[in-house]
Amino acid sequence: MRVDFYQLSRDPAELVVPLIARNTLGAGERLLVVSEDDAQLDRIGEALWTRLPDTFLANGRAGGAHDARQPILLSTEVEPANGAQFVALADGGWRESEAARVFLLFPPDRIDEARATWRLLGTREGVERKYWRQDGGKWREGP
Repeated sequence: MRVDFYQLSRDPAELVVPLIARNTLGAGERLLVVSEDDAQLDRIGEALWTRLPDTFLANGRAGGAHDARQPILLSTEVEPANGAQFVALADGGWRESEAARVFLLFPPDRIDEARATWRLLGTREGVERKYWRQDGGKWREGP
């Protein structure tokens, strides 16, 4: 499993998830976006439709009749009803997952939790960790 830690300092998750989604779909994968905050999921859903006008990022909320067909599924649970192997944890809270790749997006006020998760995952075999931070309008790897 690969876990990408995204420290959000300039943009909120609602603006970053569409970029991750575009790259995920471009790689031929499906994405599950998880947040306990329904309002955040609504904002992410809207951003997926409007943030990147040159890209079609079809998405739906979990619990519908067509969950399995959704390329991007928005949910409060880490159950990939769409078969996603990529999961974006948009609210900054770590959840265990069987996914091949997890994106943990966290704001500055949750950095202590992210650090604890980094340390926890560092003790596990088969987990590759990457850290990303915003530098102006670009994402840079490293501390």
